[in-house]
Amino acid sequence: MKRLQTFIFVFVLAVSGLQAQGKFVRVDGPNLVKPNGERLFIQGTNLGNWLNPEGYMFGLQKTNSAWMIDLMIKEMIGPDATADFWQAFRTNYITKADIDFIAQQGANTIRLPFNYKLFTDEDYMGQTGQKRPFLIIDRVVEWCKANGLYLILDMHDCPGSQTGDNIDDGYGYPWLFESERSQQLFCSIWRQIARHYKNEPTILGYELMNEPIAHYFENKDSLYTLLQPLYKRAVKAIRAVDPNHVILLGGAHWNSFFYMFDDWTFDNNIMYTCHRYGGPATKDAIQSYIDFRDQTQLPMYMGEFGHNTMEWQAQFVEVLKQNNIGYTFWPYKKIDDSCMMGIVKPEGWDSTIVRFSEASRNSYQEWREARPNQAEVRRLLMQYAENSRFDRCVPQKDYIESMGLKH
Repeated sequence: MKRLQTFIFVFVLAVSGLQAQGKFVRVDGPNLVKPNGERLFIQGTNLGNWLNPEGYMFGLQKTNSAWMIDLMIKEMIGPDATADFWQAFRTNYITKADIDFIAQQGANTIRLPFNYKLFTDEDYMGQTGQKRPFLIIDRVVEWCKANGLYLILDMHDCPGSQTGDNIDDGYGYPWLFESERSQQLFCSIWRQIARHYKNEPTILGYELMNEPIAHYFENKDSLYTLLQPLYKRAVKAIRAVDPNHVILLGGAHWNSFFYMFDDWTFDNNIMYTCHRYGGPATKDAIQSYIDFRDQTQLPMYMGEFGHNTMEWQAQFVEVLKQNNIGYTFWPYKKIDDSCMMGIVKPEGWDSTIVRFSEASRNSYQEWREARPNQAEVRRLLMQYAENSRFDRCVPQKDYIESMGLKH
């Protein structure tokens, strides 16, 4: 009797698992397949800067990571007013109107970059303690669901830093790969996310980390060897609670090197993701990605590209389509252009905010001497937050046309 009960229990679990898998996008050789059996070719954009601020999207150069931007604003107007700005920024930057607009352009997928700090009690974007990140992401899921869009969750900034440059909001070195504490937190957060979304088919998949291990470090080759083992560890943590979702793995060196991967059979629902900025808009520019895709017989996806001429972007889109590499443009929204929706720069932004960001600020005295009028800074920041609302942004029609979405 006990053996029979055990058999029935295992059988029910197996059937339930098969039924659940029928609701989700899955990997099928070099393709992604929708629950109805149709091939899914990813086309869309990235919601960059919203949950992972980057300096250049504010028109800043030297002050180029989230912690630097936050510190700069605190130096100008203090922590309370800074928290007020971040609250307005988060509320306005991405709303349902933005997701509706993206869908109307013909996209089928959105990539959502986020900072791991949203899932900790670390000070981030004006918040400490329990930030309840799922309230934010759940809203995006519902907006995507209403529009028939898929959502990729991208940990753009990992514990300990995975890249070693400004884009990981760290301190200039990929300590994640040398820190057991950071790796435990990394896996724990992904397991938490997977547990929450295990039954949500709007989520296409989990992109474990963005652009791991930049090329600046003398020991980069030894760091590259640590990437696949950490991926396997994180995948195992996710699979303990979620057997359903695709897991996306990026290559080293700005998501462009894949030669350090020699095992792609440890999970039956993984794929790889690449990035490309600049260079010729030709097949030769992505031949190594195509070769790796053909070798593994797993999907390859261009998670980021853009910031180029409209002609280059349109030509590159055609190359990607011809070679079965889905894509999401970077980014959806930023100051001025080179995006789908341009934020109008407030008058006085450059002469006040940008000027302070470029000033020498290495001591309290230099902070005081460079600090602009605080009332003017608060006005400009809140105007920026207001200008980031969908109805205040300017659609970049040539850019959108270059994305090849409506064809």
